[in-house]
Amino acid sequence: MTGTAAAAMPSPPAAEPYPVSSAPGGAVGPGVRAGGDAVPSCDEDVPGGRADRGAPRPATASGGERQWPAGGPLVLGVRHHGPGSARAVLGVLEAVRPRAVLIEGPPEGDALLPLAADEAMVPPVALLAHAVDDPGRAAFWPMAGFSPEWVAIRWALAHDVPVRFIDLPAAHSLAADPTWGDGEEEGELHPDCSGDGGAAALRVDPIAVLAGTAGYDDPERWWEDVVEHRGAAPAATGDTDPLAPFAVLGEAMAALRETYGHGGDARDLVREAHMRIQLRTARKEFGDEVAVVCGAWHVPALTGRTGKPTVTADRALLKGLPKVRTETTWVPWTHRRLARLGAPPGRRSGGGYGAGIDSPGWYAHLFDVLDRPVERWMTKVAGLLRDEDRLVSSAHVIEAVRLAGTLAAMRGRPLAGLGETTDAVRAVMCDGSDVPLGLIRDRLIIGDVLGEVPDSAPAVPLQRDLARLQRTLRLKPELLERETELDLRKETDAARSRLLHRLRLLGVGWGTPAAGRGSTGTFRETWRLRWEPELYVKVAEAGVWGTTVHAAATAKAESEAASATALADVTALAERCLLAELPDVLPVVMKALADRAALDADVGHLAQALPALARSLRYGDVRATDTAALGEVAAGLAERICVGLPPACTGLDTDGAAEMRGHLDGVHTAIGLLPEAAELSGRWADVLRKLALRDTVPGVIRGRAARLLLDDGRLADDEAARLMSLALSPGTPPADAAAWIEGFVGGASGGGMLLVHDERLLGLVDAWLTSVPAEAFTDVLPLLRRTFSAYEPGVRRTLGELVRRGPAAAGGEVVGGEAGAPGFGAGLDEERAGAVLPVLRLILEGDHE
Repeated sequence: MTGTAAAAMPSPPAAEPYPVSSAPGGAVGPGVRAGGDAVPSCDEDVPGGRADRGAPRPATASGGERQWPAGGPLVLGVRHHGPGSARAVLGVLEAVRPRAVLIEGPPEGDALLPLAADEAMVPPVALLAHAVDDPGRAAFWPMAGFSPEWVAIRWALAHDVPVRFIDLPAAHSLAADPTWGDGEEEGELHPDCSGDGGAAALRVDPIAVLAGTAGYDDPERWWEDVVEHRGAAPAATGDTDPLAPFAVLGEAMAALRETYGHGGDARDLVREAHMRIQLRTARKEFGDEVAVVCGAWHVPALTGRTGKPTVTADRALLKGLPKVRTETTWVPWTHRRLARLGAPPGRRSGGGYGAGIDSPGWYAHLFDVLDRPVERWMTKVAGLLRDEDRLVSSAHVIEAVRLAGTLAAMRGRPLAGLGETTDAVRAVMCDGSDVPLGLIRDRLIIGDVLGEVPDSAPAVPLQRDLARLQRTLRLKPELLERETELDLRKETDAARSRLLHRLRLLGVGWGTPAAGRGSTGTFRETWRLRWEPELYVKVAEAGVWGTTVHAAATAKAESEAASATALADVTALAERCLLAELPDVLPVVMKALADRAALDADVGHLAQALPALARSLRYGDVRATDTAALGEVAAGLAERICVGLPPACTGLDTDGAAEMRGHLDGVHTAIGLLPEAAELSGRWADVLRKLALRDTVPGVIRGRAARLLLDDGRLADDEAARLMSLALSPGTPPADAAAWIEGFVGGASGGGMLLVHDERLLGLVDAWLTSVPAEAFTDVLPLLRRTFSAYEPGVRRTLGELVRRGPAAAGGEVVGGEAGAPGFGAGLDEERAGAVLPVLRLILEGDHE
């Protein structure tokens, strides 16, 4: 293979201008000039023989009659997302004007091809095919503006030339076992030579093999040198054959197929059989004047270089393939998605191809810019850096262009590529720093580009309802993540909240709740919104639940309520239903909740479920939802927790005690939110007192119970100090004492400020810590570090100063002849205290929550 491929591949050309025209005979990239006697004859394989050759021939761009090259159909091997291949295909199509164009892709997409001519269709876009009965089984065929397939489709539609997809139907590929055709032997080659890296069976990258044969250690750099940087003379000189590069790459692919066979993926044999059958059919209808655009790996199989299978043999390969009912549509795609490998997370792929190109933004620039691409690229980079307040002048741009060219010459490259431009930008515009390069890669090399699809494209009813709601609520899907604040007192914002919560219930994660920068009340919500192409599959999957967002969310919630087994799952579902305002499903959820609560005797489960119910009652108040039944269930749970919690807290190990402490905090907060809070709070205080005084309860729970009583004013300061002194007495093991301290002053509960303002407690902790034996100190140190490291830096600094100063005199410090409380100044400074009143008044009057 080495000798053949090395002879076949062109050497990097001498430094020439970038291609400046896509006119006939203009700059082309490698692919395959194919056809000839090797193509299976239609006289042999298709009943009826060859088509009539007497049909009128289309004229060339210059007005004369174009001449079809002898030897049969043209099979143009391409890289799926390569601007050089796209220019090459366009040049050939303009030069030879075929009667029909065949594209590697699912035939179910044929009916959708006319939409590619719609002005509202803006690449990148993708064909999406999914199984009707299992929408999660789906596949994408993405196309960018610089994809050869997209260029061929647009050319055919613009010139009224029939265009079709010829790959294996999605109905078969989606029905197949996902592992069908994976590599059979270690070291075999994945069939897609396009560099898209889409399958799990990837063993050898064909581009890497060819690059290594040419002496390159970087496949992308080799591809740029022989394809993207390839210059050509104008067509008028007759110096350039637009088909020559295709023939060269065809020879290389034939050598690879001789070495690696079908490449370890049996699916390719079936796909190629179907493509050959479709090619024969097209030849019967249009004669030899047919152009095929496909991945270069498939060219030898379509031109007979890997053998000459008959139509009977091809049909035998296709016989008995599994089949499912499918739906197909166009969906918007993104440059960022083109830069990823493989299937989207969580998607069960049934075919299609990924992209995995490193630099879609750079490729789009090379395809769109017809002259001086390096200079124009540097100008883009400078503009981006200036927008980020970096000082970049015209002199920087000029010097960066010169440096990129110098680097290309030193590295023996025909022209500066992405590597040279990036190195030049780092040295000249970024002062040698890689930090700004991350921004350049994100915004320009990859790019934030989201395609558009016309409204006339087919879609499942749920998708159409979602699009209607997005327009009505002015929530446009956007690629870039943005944060939005919703005020639920406003009708539009409340409707937006309902939509986002319903979509989350359906598993369509367009929006993610976030912590708000302003009010934390129930009248406000903060969302982070970001639309990903994979969400179209999620919407299709959710379509099985209903034709509208409201109906689908209701049906999904009813199904979850019926199938949920854990009490916490049902309470969380009730909360989501209230947030999504689904009153029709609440009776079903409440019945399931009552049934699970009655059967669940685990206090931990009850304690875990109660906070969600309490929050739901608050949401019901905001959304004017009747939550009386929910309140009754919540009150019943609280009663059962009060009875069962004390015995459940005895005999716990360290992990169990830490988990129960979290439940204790959640229940304490929840009981304060319940409608019967006044009645329940007394019972809950008795429970906390039992926990604080019971020696069999772990120290972290006893300390936490004492702290909650103190915060509620149900434990006097002297009593709190007495409990701490008992917990820190010499007879208590150091580990238990440290656990009590963690429960009492640990976490984000303001324990640090408590110690700052009550020096008696601080003194007790200090005295205990200094009395811990040296052999036990290393055991309690990690726990203490965890406790005190959670404090704000200012609190830790103040505590350190207080400890350094030593405990205050008994009765408090004496300042100005007046005694103050421990930890406080002497007397009340009314002037300083009054300074806060204007700010407090502004807060209270400006927010009526």
